[in-house]
Formats: sequence, structure tokens, C-alpha cells
Amino acid sequence: MDKPVESFVLSKPGKAVPRSLQVADRLRESILSGEIPPGERVNEVQLSQRLGVSRTPTRAALHALAAEGLLDYETNRGFTVREYSPQSIAEGYEIRAVLEGLACRLAATRPPDAGVTALFEDALALGDEVVAGFDGTTAQMEAYRQSNVLFHTAVIKAADNQMLEDTLRLALARPATSLRNIVSFSEHPVRRRHDDHHRIYDAIRSGDGWRAELLMREHVTSVKYSELERRPGR
Repeated sequence: MDKPVESFVLSKPGKAVPRSLQVADRLRESILSGEIPPGERVNEVQLSQRLGVSRTPTRAALHALAAEGLLDYETNRGFTVREYSPQSIAEGYEIRAVLEGLACRLAATRPPDAGVTALFEDALALGDEVVAGFDGTTAQMEAYRQSNVLFHTAVIKAADNQMLEDTLRLALARPATSLRNIVSFSEHPVRRRHDDHHRIYDAIRSGDGWRAELLMREHVTSVKYSELERRPGR
């Protein structure tokens, strides 16, 4: 990892948060957001220096992310960000479509929760702002990324099913299928996908679970095709 990672700079360690977990969280975020691309080497010494931490928690964090499947390790070469084949990416999205669709159906059967409702409304309001004055800036892309993460997180929370959440986490733990991955940030797809979010939420709120599930499956599947189309050799 030869490029600067100033965004990794850690805050003062909290009493209940080990340094290794702080390092893992920051590095995971950078991988899932695409800041560190697939195939990029992650140098333990350089990362420790830039974060201002010793090599022991850094090494522990790197091994933890390797166990999660985000990094590969080779003797004498160290750690690199794992690269996934188009087939593997497609499988991740297909699992996402099924599980998030189920989450929508379950959410539609649950009594409204004030906290989850607020999460949905915050996500949609943030997306509305981006769509209303779309100009494609980096700041807008970050706002849209946040809106996307908030919306899909709200769906998972609304489903209120721990086994479903744990299973879905595996499909989301890949850069290409992560909620942080913005496949295309141009006006038409942004509007279309944000409109999808509104339709999905309306179906959940009205208690129409089967419609909500179908809409989410179609939404995730469309993102899958967009992701695969932009990859080399497609």
C-alpha cells in the first residue's frame, strides 16, 4: 500500500476499544469503500507508521481482516486486498437480493419502530437532497453513499432477525457487494435507485411484504448487472 492513507489517522484509544479493533475498523472501511482497490498490497510497517500504532495491533488487525476474507496473505509477500472473480461477485449480489428481499418482507410484518422509522426517513431525506441538486461532486457522492448505507441498514434493523443479519453480513463483506460501493454515480442511475428506495419503503410501511421483497430483489439485481458490466472483459 504505497499511497498515503492520512484518512486512517486514529483517534485517541477508547477504554473499551482495543487498538487492533480500531485499526481493523479503519482498514475495513477503506477496503469496502474502494479507497484501497483489489490487488493493492498493504504494508504492515508503513500502515503502523501512518496510524501511529505499534506493529502488534496492526498485525492482529491484518490477520483479522484476512480471516474475514478481505485480505490475502502470502509468505514473503505479505497482505494484499483480495480480488474477487465476476462469478464470485455475481453470487454475492444474488445472495444479497434474496436475503435483503426477505428482510423487506419481514420488516413489513413488524410493528413500526420509532428509531428504525427515523433511520429510513434520514436516509431518504439525504438521498432527496442529492437528487434534487445533482451535480456529481465528491461531496454529493459521499452523501449518497451515506444515504445508501443508512437505507439498507434500516431494512436490516426493521427485519429484526439476528440470524438473517448475521448471514447477510457475509455477503456484504466484499468490496464489490458492500453497501459502501457506489456502482455508478451519474444522475440517471442515482435517481432510479433512490426512487427504488422510496418504493421499497412505501411497501414496507403499508405492510405489503411480498411487494417490498420483489422490489428489493429487483433493486439489488439491477446493481449486480451494473457492477458486472463495468468490469474489464465484460
